Amino acid sequence: MELKSLLVDSKTAWVDFPGLDGFSIELANLSRKELVSLRKKCTVSKFDRKTRIFNEELDEGKFVDEFTSATVKGWKGLKLGYLEDLILVDLKGQDRESEMPYSSENAKILVENSTEFDNWLNEVVFDLENFRSPEQKPVTGKTQNVS
Repeated sequence: MELKSLLVDSKTAWVDFPGLDGFSIELANLSRKELVSLRKKCTVSKFDRKTRIFNEELDEGKFVDEFTSATVKGWKGLKLGYLEDLILVDLKGQDRESEMPYSSENAKILVENSTEFDNWLNEVVFDLENFRSPEQKPVTGKTQNVS
């Protein structure tokens, strides 16, 4: 058996956002290989005239876009009222119980503007425990009649 044959590049899972009841996000775990590829895609070379050397810099805006597209696959239960806990918004005239629909653009805006959501996202997508399949444990012990 080869380890290579068992590798999975990415796996998705629904994860509840802490403190916002009913708000769940479908996230994809990124392998190290995918993360390196994302970073390379978002790196630009700039020529430094003083040193006459090309320096590589990460285009942070592009990286946020690419990272969000690769990790956030959907969400449900994001009530407009919850947005006040995540970013600065004006909800005058809005029903706070209505839901913000998922779109890749909405996800990018949330990641770009909410430090709390961005930090949580980075913790969760790299924690393998969030993407493990629950194994069925064999039932042990004796059965007994209950009246």
